[in-house]
Amino acid sequence: MAAVIHPFAEHIVYFMLFSIPMLTTVFTGTGSLVSITGYILYIDVMNNMGHCNFELIPKRLFSIFPPLKYLMYTPSFHSLHHTQFRTNYSLFMPIYDYVYGTMDKSTDAVYETSLERPEESPKVVHLTHLTTLESIYYLRLGFATLASKPHTSKWYLWLMWPMTSWSLIITWIYGNTFVVEANTFGKLKWQSWVVPRYTIQLQWPREAINSMIERAILDAEMKGVKGEELNRNGELYIQRYPQLKLNLVDGSSLVVAVVLNSIPKRTTQVLLRGKLTKVAYAIANTLCERNIKVATLYKDEYEKLHLRLTTKLKSNLILSTSYAQKTWLVGDGWTEKEQLKASKGTLFIPFSQFPPKKMSKDCFYHSTPAMITPKSFTNIHSCENWLSRRVMSAWRIAGILHGLEGWNVHECGDSMFNIEEIWQASLRHGFRPLTMPN
Repeated sequence: MAAVIHPFAEHIVYFMLFSIPMLTTVFTGTGSLVSITGYILYIDVMNNMGHCNFELIPKRLFSIFPPLKYLMYTPSFHSLHHTQFRTNYSLFMPIYDYVYGTMDKSTDAVYETSLERPEESPKVVHLTHLTTLESIYYLRLGFATLASKPHTSKWYLWLMWPMTSWSLIITWIYGNTFVVEANTFGKLKWQSWVVPRYTIQLQWPREAINSMIERAILDAEMKGVKGEELNRNGELYIQRYPQLKLNLVDGSSLVVAVVLNSIPKRTTQVLLRGKLTKVAYAIANTLCERNIKVATLYKDEYEKLHLRLTTKLKSNLILSTSYAQKTWLVGDGWTEKEQLKASKGTLFIPFSQFPPKKMSKDCFYHSTPAMITPKSFTNIHSCENWLSRRVMSAWRIAGILHGLEGWNVHECGDSMFNIEEIWQASLRHGFRPLTMPN
């Protein structure tokens, strides 16, 4: 589809035109909250869909309800609007083009050709899932306005609780992953696939969820994908399908690298809190190798970490009786009471996928492991969860780097890629560390 940069004045004219129906109902006293909300919702959905680079509406829908063809436009209709001269003017109501004879003659043919276009096979796939119940509205297929901003709780989304409740039921019934984003970086084609499950649903019977992930992996294998990123360790699927040609990457090595490079220079001691994962063990081991003291608050955590360290490094692991450390490395499973015991000026650096709740106004909170993407990374029109635009989590970037570098290895289960090598590769390809906001 054609990409066109619209002048600012044109946006102002668009706004004036789109406001006419709303202002008319307001001034005539016939407006209502439902009509205005429905109108804005329709415009937002149409605008978002019209800028897709693929056809979303199946032909059978127009066959079942023919008038729909004159009431909404398609991405191919929009493409001809930009590429042909004096045709397809009425984007949101094509019936006027039919009435006044400005409909491009090739509209139907281009639409059908677009539907038959062979599906592009990506080289890397990022497999993720929905988080909070509101997160479905922040997808690119949801509201474009919300998708373009970091995920924050909005009061007005609570008004949509009937639709939100239905989405919970639909995701439980619908058992297939779907493509939510497609990007290119140089010659690398990359897609994000969503497992239709919310975080709260992941606590329920895992057989169905594992089955969906398994089908997604096999589907990617059939499409010739070279690498697939997993938000969780995927050793189970390697054991079940040892003949897999694609590589499963959980991104742990880059997560560790980002966390290590977020620690302020001249730091001599850190406090490690949260569930002990392979990322936590790798961080502790690397810090001890760098002669930085790693403190823990609980004896059982101390003993687990102690077993993982060599004799030479064990002296850098200490069992702390205070909360005086100025740098805390935090994961999942630590309490808010512990956070409130931190001294003034403490820096919290998470190594988990979810950020900690900010309880102290006199402390500093770093972002979850992430990096800024290069300008050459195209088609980034939405935010990843709570991260800013053009900021990507280390888990996703790791899979991209494996695809760019051609590393033919798995990184899942207990295995971990070389931390320094993947860090240098990220910098070499233009990814930049995310600085902490003031």
